Amino acid sequence: MANLTSEELKALEDQLNCEQLLIKKYKSYAATASDPEIKTTCEQIAAQHRNHFDTLMSHLN
Repeated sequence: MANLTSEELKALEDQLNCEQLLIKKYKSYAATASDPEIKTTCEQIAAQHRNHFDTLMSHLN
């Protein structure tokens, strides 16, 4: 991996924070949903954002 500039690291940090927030929101939505289809969809979206987060983190390792 090439060395990242401070601007790139800040952008990566910002995106990681956004992904974490979306994971929390969709997990919360899933936990409060009474409709099984909505619950499943929210869980899937949370998993997608977890994948995004993990992918971004892999660029730091």
